[in-house]
Amino acid sequence: MTHTKPAPAAPQHELLARKSLLRSLAGADWLYAALILAAAAFAQYALPQRMDAYETVMLWLSAACAVALGWFFKPLRWFVPLALSLAYGGVSLYGGDFANHNRFLLRYFLSSQSAIMWQCALIFCALFAYLSGGLIALHRRSRTNTLLGMATAFGWLSALAGFTGLLVRWHESYLILGSAGHIPVSNLYEVFILFLVICALMYWYYESRFAVQKLGGFVYLFMAGVVCFVLWYSLSRNAQQIQPLIPALQSWWMKIHVPANFIGYGAFCIAAMLGVAQLLAIRAEESDTPRRLPDSALIEEIMYKAIAVGFLFFTLATILGALWAADAWGRYWSWDTKETWAFVVWLNYAVWLHLRLVAGWRGKVLAWWAIVGLAITAFAFVGVNMFLSGLHSYGGL
Repeated sequence: MTHTKPAPAAPQHELLARKSLLRSLAGADWLYAALILAAAAFAQYALPQRMDAYETVMLWLSAACAVALGWFFKPLRWFVPLALSLAYGGVSLYGGDFANHNRFLLRYFLSSQSAIMWQCALIFCALFAYLSGGLIALHRRSRTNTLLGMATAFGWLSALAGFTGLLVRWHESYLILGSAGHIPVSNLYEVFILFLVICALMYWYYESRFAVQKLGGFVYLFMAGVVCFVLWYSLSRNAQQIQPLIPALQSWWMKIHVPANFIGYGAFCIAAMLGVAQLLAIRAEESDTPRRLPDSALIEEIMYKAIAVGFLFFTLATILGALWAADAWGRYWSWDTKETWAFVVWLNYAVWLHLRLVAGWRGKVLAWWAIVGLAITAFAFVGVNMFLSGLHSYGGL
């Protein structure tokens, strides 16, 4: 008689991890998943003539990602459905005719431009509340701070308004351009709105995960600067107008390359502002003055997590960009100026992660490195288009 050898049992920590994962999914999580999947099914049913096989796959992958993110970060369980509901309300008010844009709710709240202007205003409100709440926290040792709570709410509302505006703008492009409509990530104006949404959501996660509301002023100060640029760009170039895609961008690769890129950019920019906060925290700790910011080691830990996430998505975006280049120009990499500077950005953060994880570096050097990294990233995104030429010159100001 032969005996089969039983399979080795899974390690105890793996069994516990599986059980804890299953136990963490409550009824609300499954209800949220069902709601997102139902919304995806409705979108496919309502727009069959505008969705090819690729877009159908992307729709369901996006739905799966939304479910996973909602399970990972619980507040997204109501953020995503609310944004979808508001966007659907705006789309319904148009009734298939852009001439209805003067309806009250569209004109002042739900049209893409109205929602984006609310986003910009709420970012300034969040900045004011974060700075004011931080000043009050210097003189009080109360655990509750109404202004910091309001700042978090303003930041959440800004992300909601911006995300809603982008979704409605997507529909508006079809109303204005017909079959030439496109996802709103095709020009500097649209990607900066996406960038602001990403920054707000990422900081919202880190703030709730690590209870570091006092750092909001640093992040939203930078975001307010981006808003000023967006407003200037809109007024001087009419950038808010929806335009047809130029031939170089008429590719489905754009729909995944650009969002992945800007998740990386958003994370790198948050890390840079946390680097400023860390330097101030280190200075206070060295001079033995009363603490006004979280511990510098905690700030660095959040900065590390932001850079790790940004590096992952920037790497993915670079790979997708190479595939796009092969599809468009017949070669994966040509050392074009944009590609070269993208590699410089990637190498910069690869070295940062290596120094922290392998060499064990900590403190001021990494903080300054993250700040300098912001300048490198900004030049790679905007400066290259402004001052240099190449295959990507279509993205100029």
